[in-house]
Amino acid sequence: MNSPHFHFTAETTSNGVVQHDFTMGEVTGALWSPVSGADRAPLVLMGHGGGNHRKSPAMTGRAQLLVAHGGFHVAVIDAPGHGGRPRTAHDEREIATMQKAMAAGEPVGEIVVRYNAHLAERAVPEWLATLDALQELPEIGADGPVGYYGLNMGTAIGVPLTAAEPRITAAVFGLFWYDESLAESARRITVPIEFALQWDDEHIPRPSGLALFDAFASKEKSLHVNSGAHKELPRFEADSAVRFFARHLTVGGPTA
Repeated sequence: MNSPHFHFTAETTSNGVVQHDFTMGEVTGALWSPVSGADRAPLVLMGHGGGNHRKSPAMTGRAQLLVAHGGFHVAVIDAPGHGGRPRTAHDEREIATMQKAMAAGEPVGEIVVRYNAHLAERAVPEWLATLDALQELPEIGADGPVGYYGLNMGTAIGVPLTAAEPRITAAVFGLFWYDESLAESARRITVPIEFALQWDDEHIPRPSGLALFDAFASKEKSLHVNSGAHKELPRFEADSAVRFFARHLTVGGPTA
């Protein structure tokens, strides 16, 4: 590896999937790959939700699906102030404000959107540097296809990242509010996208989620709407994401 700041720190193998923990400077991350060391397999970058981390159950489960059923490499990095990364005083203030509003039963959308936009400003450069380092790995390569998969805060970070990074050629987003700044980034995205929305989301008003989907300039975009509350996104949507990336990141599309 040419990058002086990228280091693998641990390795585990289970059910045909090898997981590497890594650091990229001060950023902590994880990379899941086929144990066979697939030659130049596509790379999917994943963003975790707010309050979670790179190896939360949702991230681990989706990564294992993408590797086992799509043959992909999957990378997740901890967002600023998440996982093992220290919080700043700004992080602590915003989190306290959010928790106070939730305890009082007040809407949190404005707080979440504001704080996640701040995190995105810090996280996007970290993702760009991590992608540079990952593409130096021989099993990934600099010319391989790259996708992005992130819901909730993963969308707040992933939309500006995808708008700024031409190497990302397909993305799965969802479960986030419309905000004019985020929509401005969405209007610069033309790659295929899949977007998840919960019809009965108690936090994100239905018109807000629909407006964010509408903002994407992609000619190919699919809206996946399911009944249920914010945290009730059906697990089969992860299977749909695997098929979506298989269509757009692999030669010949899905094998199944």
